[in-house]
Amino acid sequence: MSTTGPTPTDTSSGLSVANRYGAPKRGLSGKAKKWMAVAALAVAVVIAGWMSFSIQGSDDVSSTDVGFNLSDDGTVVVDFQVIKDPDATAECAVQALSETYAIVGWKVVTVGPNAEDEGAASGRTTAHRIELRTESPATTGGVNSCWIVD
Repeated sequence: MSTTGPTPTDTSSGLSVANRYGAPKRGLSGKAKKWMAVAALAVAVVIAGWMSFSIQGSDDVSSTDVGFNLSDDGTVVVDFQVIKDPDATAECAVQALSETYAIVGWKVVTVGPNAEDEGAASGRTTAHRIELRTESPATTGGVNSCWIVD
């Protein structure tokens, strides 16, 4: 009497690996791979072109923090400069922060068009002073961001 079980090559159940799991799938042909690569390249070119034109079409504006003064527990005075085209109108978000970097004061300031003889760099750079009210004591103040408005 033999105590060994069925061997791995035993096909008494009539099932082989191919019958159980199906035949291996064929890979993509060389022609299909080529067309997929061409399509992916075309999509990448379109995306790069769109990003290039969208960046060029945007107007430039930037800001520089000059300083701040903590007048009292409820007020911060922020001095900053805005660099933009003199004919453009910009808005800047000015904020005051607490010692834990929480925003305790916030104001959106409109910086309108100005003459070329105002400010510096033929009117591109103008200085501004804003007083912010705060909900609790602040430790700093500055510009968060600026953007051009239409």
